[in-house]
Amino acid sequence: MTKKSQHNHPHKGHRERLKNRFLNESLDSFEDHQVLELLLFQAIPRLDTNPIAHLLIKRFGSLSAVLEADPHDLESVEGVGPSAAVFLSMIPQITRRYFLDRVRHSRKPLTTSEAAAEYLIPLMAGRAEEVFYVICLDSQLRVLYPALVSEGTVKDAVVHPRHVVEAALRHKAASVILAHNHPGGSMNPSGHDHKLTVRLVQALGNIDIKVVDHVIVAGDQIYSFAREGVMPVFNLAK
Repeated sequence: MTKKSQHNHPHKGHRERLKNRFLNESLDSFEDHQVLELLLFQAIPRLDTNPIAHLLIKRFGSLSAVLEADPHDLESVEGVGPSAAVFLSMIPQITRRYFLDRVRHSRKPLTTSEAAAEYLIPLMAGRAEEVFYVICLDSQLRVLYPALVSEGTVKDAVVHPRHVVEAALRHKAASVILAHNHPGGSMNPSGHDHKLTVRLVQALGNIDIKVVDHVIVAGDQIYSFAREGVMPVFNLAK
């Protein structure tokens, strides 16, 4: 490196060392701020990203909290511009897409709660808000399409049986798995969760679509209505 290039980019040597360390050791030996530092190299080409990474950890408390933060909040940290904020916010969503793509292309049937967890935990990863999905399955319990029907708080006023039925019909589901998350909370179902499950089992049963399970995801833990033996049974309307 010439003296001129060193003057224009004084942190290049440190960046190269950190990149080479990643190539040789992977991220397992990195501290959280060093992971952030490495990520910020991609969005902040000139500045020393080490102090920025420390500021981010100090402000939000952890690596995961930084990546899940609102981009506008990230921009309030000195040294973080719009491009860096957007880049960091993309990481959890790219991670979800990566794991979902792997599962989707494996075409592994969701015949057990463990198989469902392998699919659903990445789907919910990094989400700060509650989301409700209808996982549309074929006759072999393979995923046809994960239909997002609600974002926000899972309430009767938000998760309409009509929307759930429409999603199942639109994607030609033979059966479905209902799934939602409890971000930052317990995986155990509320009374509302039980009542909503009954309503949706009835609504889908009326059009001959079976609800295989209702799964609640909380971080890396799940509650499976089917596994716990509390899935309601469809009763034919009289």
